Amino acid sequence: MTRFTDMVDGYRRFRTNEWQDERERWNELADGQSPKVMVIACSDSRVEPAIIFDARPGEMFVVRNIAALAPPYETTPGHHGVSAALEFAVTQLEVEEIVVMGHGSCGGCAAALTGQFDEAEHGAGRFIANWVRMLDGARDAVTAEHSHLDPKAFLEMELRAVQVSLANLRTFPWIAERETAAKLALHGCHFSINDGKLYVLDEAEGVFRPA
Repeated sequence: MTRFTDMVDGYRRFRTNEWQDERERWNELADGQSPKVMVIACSDSRVEPAIIFDARPGEMFVVRNIAALAPPYETTPGHHGVSAALEFAVTQLEVEEIVVMGHGSCGGCAAALTGQFDEAEHGAGRFIANWVRMLDGARDAVTAEHSHLDPKAFLEMELRAVQVSLANLRTFPWIAERETAAKLALHGCHFSINDGKLYVLDEAEGVFRPA
């Protein structure tokens, strides 16, 4: 599927098959949504949360962006799309869990690690550069541990990016309050495209283990 016409053909198959099979479910969803989980995932076309987690329509509130990043809490003027989605999911939908899912071969994390767009003050790449600048601290830590940017370094960057997002999530007062009150749980994980395995972060030990 590469073009819009292919997508329309896909819609027609969906309308004939899946939509009919889940007719009762779609009737329920027409009245509103009540997902228990929010997923922050990468925009990468290879990493579709609904497929990876085998979720039905209405079960997950999903936000996707470059490198699956959650920004820190900020009140400066601007268009804070991810923050708005977080606010809606937590304060309005009252989700009970937030999952940050990084992944293997992440272009956003690679750009942050290599500094590919560091000089893009104007023109192509500037939005990417500003966004992945959230990972500057992670980049410093990775380059301090790895003298060469080998596959292990890129993987380490992807794992650290998940941890950065979790730390940023806790700067939002209404997330921190709910987590302290045990009304909201935060999780980090990493999906390996190469072998299809999901690794879940044990925050207490700071390690990712196979699910």
